[in-house]
Amino acid sequence: MTHRPKLVIIGLDCAEPSLAFDRWHGDLPNLAGLMARGHFGRLESSFPAITVPAWSCMMSGRDPGELGIYGFRNRVDRGYGRMGVADARAVHVPRLWDYLGQAGWKVAVVGVPGTYPPPEVNGSLVSCFLTPDTSVTYTHPPALGTQIKDWVGDYLLDVPNFRSTDKARIVRDIYILCDQRFSVATHLLKEQEPDFLMLVDMGVDRIHHALWKAMDPAHPLHVPGDPFADAIHQYYQHVDQHIGQLVAQLGDETVVLVVSDHGGRPLMGGVAINDWLIEEGYLTLASLPEDPQPLDKLMDRIDWSTTRAWGAGGYYGRIFLNVRGREPHGAISPAHYEQEREELAERLRAMVGPDGQPLGNRVFTPQGLYQTVRGIAPDLIVYFGDLAWRAIGVVGGGERFPVENDTGPDDANHAQHGLVVIADPAHPGQGQLLEGAQIYDILPTLLTRFGLSAPADLRGKPLPLN
Repeated sequence: MTHRPKLVIIGLDCAEPSLAFDRWHGDLPNLAGLMARGHFGRLESSFPAITVPAWSCMMSGRDPGELGIYGFRNRVDRGYGRMGVADARAVHVPRLWDYLGQAGWKVAVVGVPGTYPPPEVNGSLVSCFLTPDTSVTYTHPPALGTQIKDWVGDYLLDVPNFRSTDKARIVRDIYILCDQRFSVATHLLKEQEPDFLMLVDMGVDRIHHALWKAMDPAHPLHVPGDPFADAIHQYYQHVDQHIGQLVAQLGDETVVLVVSDHGGRPLMGGVAINDWLIEEGYLTLASLPEDPQPLDKLMDRIDWSTTRAWGAGGYYGRIFLNVRGREPHGAISPAHYEQEREELAERLRAMVGPDGQPLGNRVFTPQGLYQTVRGIAPDLIVYFGDLAWRAIGVVGGGERFPVENDTGPDDANHAQHGLVVIADPAHPGQGQLLEGAQIYDILPTLLTRFGLSAPADLRGKPLPLN
């Protein structure tokens, strides 16, 4: 290969710094080698620390409020119960590959969350796990999809049904997903000779969610001697081998960045947020279902004239207030909105867990987190137990703190800090630790490194690469 890229980014969704930097550092020689000749550190994610929007925050230097993307699904209007998936059409600002393409760089982008439908780029793009399947156009240019079929066969966009009890099948699919992702990236590197290559492997995230309890005695559902106890460790080693093989194809002047959008941690259980809101007098239903049901299927049972708040489930909690003149049947006077919001926030902060001790919830307002608030943001953003617990959105069943997830078996939640490793021949860090790095710093760091102007209103700042 005669042409060498200037920049390569290897994204590992959910890669956990305590595992990669500490516990398994000696077992990941390729990542350790990049750390030893570069800079590395923990990378604070967006709030919320969710794949969608975190990767778009990283690539755009904008926070979720500026993007108007507050999670995988967002309210589409002020009505009740309508949530839509935030895909590439929700991102209305340039991302790194747009800036590079405008500067004349040829780019190759593979699997970065937030890229379906595939946008036009100056080069090639393979869309992400939001793609329904490969029967739709999932690449730019469209003909690239045919080439991918020739290269790797039936291309996996994600692990099908990764919240399942069939762990052997999940692990098999995770390896296929990873191998195909790196194979496609290698083909693009060799055949299209881009100046910039970026890929994101979703396998780390999927194996955390599927198998964290197998390796972690601190997990409430851990069973000693689980046959998958070493599966996550082995997968980190597998990804490390791919990193080594990819880096071996690069030139001495190529800047290499390994980064994750957030970390991972054991999921201790769930908080049935809508049941709690019912008990606290905020949410009124004419009748409760006999079995747990998603709240959006029970909208006709809600008495909106007396309901002041409702919630949406997920790895973090979203609380929406029912405000007069804003929602169709608002129950809260606009004059009392801030008072109601703060009172509810304090009740959430004071919530006790199943052991009777404070759960340690962190509660935020969008206005306190973001530079701008666009779209329809939650009125309150809640980290239950600081992300040790997830929000359970269903109603009914009688369990305030269910151990099992309402959307299928899930062992892990997200952690606020991911990781970043930057190996730049022009700035040899020799293992220097980066402190206080934020996800918003990645874009201004790279634009500054390559002499490209960055918008003055970006959230982040260039990292100190001495």
